[in-house]
Amino acid sequence: MTEAIRSAARRSATLEDVARVAGVSRATASRVVNGVRNVAPDIQESVRRAIAVTGYVPNSAARSLVTRRAGAIALVVSGTGVYESDGASARSQVFTDPFFGRVVSGVLTALRPQGIYPVLMLAADAEAREQILRYLRQGNADGALVVSTHAEDPLPAQLAEYELPVVQFGRPETRLPISYVDLANYTAAGLVADHLVGRGCERVVAIAGPGGVPAARDRLNGFRDAMARHGYPEVPCAEGDFTGASGEQAMARLLAAHPELDGVFAANDLMAQGALAVLRDHGRRIPEDVAVVGFDDSSAAIAGRPLLTTVRQPVEAMAEEMTRILLDTLTRPERRAVSVVFDASLVIRQSA
Repeated sequence: MTEAIRSAARRSATLEDVARVAGVSRATASRVVNGVRNVAPDIQESVRRAIAVTGYVPNSAARSLVTRRAGAIALVVSGTGVYESDGASARSQVFTDPFFGRVVSGVLTALRPQGIYPVLMLAADAEAREQILRYLRQGNADGALVVSTHAEDPLPAQLAEYELPVVQFGRPETRLPISYVDLANYTAAGLVADHLVGRGCERVVAIAGPGGVPAARDRLNGFRDAMARHGYPEVPCAEGDFTGASGEQAMARLLAAHPELDGVFAANDLMAQGALAVLRDHGRRIPEDVAVVGFDDSSAAIAGRPLLTTVRQPVEAMAEEMTRILLDTLTRPERRAVSVVFDASLVIRQSA
């Protein structure tokens, strides 16, 4: 162990320690630590080895003065509804829906190697949206990853207006100069129609998501169009809000109006689980009497019995890609907006 390493080990290592161990100037070591690109690869490797052996931890406050970066990314869930007096309504929807947990998991996977941390922010009303805009404009986060749940949500357009770095999960309702990742929801729903018809289902109904959500509309339209191609032009539908309770209510309405139904497509797994509960309460065997298919392949799909046949949406991979796009945008501000659309697959289990 050299004297420089022994000295650094006895106290908190400094950038000067890193420079001495690597055999470079302090300015060169600083450029490597701060991610400046015009440093030779062999020198970068020497500095990284020196960081490892000295245990140097960059001072985030000092580094932010150099890089003008906050070292944080805002993860914004917008359009979740109206806050109650304590904010419980929006928080409950976010923290109990397995979809949002999968988004967070993907974001953390992409950010962790970069030493960047997400700041979770809920934009459930105009006041919350204004706070988020102010937070971002003041530079408290370097950019935003936005999960917007309603077409009329004004936040994506507001972020675009202020030219803040942003990437959205899901296609924006209107044309905006922001990047996004999405799923091929229309064609994915067609897989469900093909499967139900292939099983011999002839009296199929749908439990749709909120009509104001582009993904929900795409799933319903894709399913109906695919059923029409199979010779079934009419598909009765009831709308839910992606919660299990709304799936129960929609299924009860559909069962009362169409007691002869033999197939159900629900636009997410939580609503499909709600539908299964109602069908069981009415003595319907799954899948012998009624086949049920959900969407997402979330933890809800395997939480009960029978195990749910569902469309696999690779949420974690989509969230990782969303994060990578934002990080690339931060290093290349001139980059134009891009879109990445993922394909889906059908996971066949016991319910259909």
